[in-house]
Amino acid sequence: MKTYLRIWFNTDGERSTEVNDRLLSMGFSPQTGIYDYVYDWGNEEVSTEKALIMADRIHSTLGGCGIYFGLETVEE
Repeated sequence: MKTYLRIWFNTDGERSTEVNDRLLSMGFSPQTGIYDYVYDWGNEEVSTEKALIMADRIHSTLGGCGIYFGLETVEE
């Protein structure tokens, strides 16, 4: 399973390099294309509850950065 993350920056928010550092510390990897980052769960079974906990972690990690984000968790 993988969780894909899109982020939208605010010019009054944190610098993109700081946001990148925070997401890397969570285990996300940057990528190009439709999504900006991906989190690889490996073979772990991801329930709705786990996906929501991940969203809460992102919310806490990026709090105060002026970032909007969207997630999509899919089985690959």
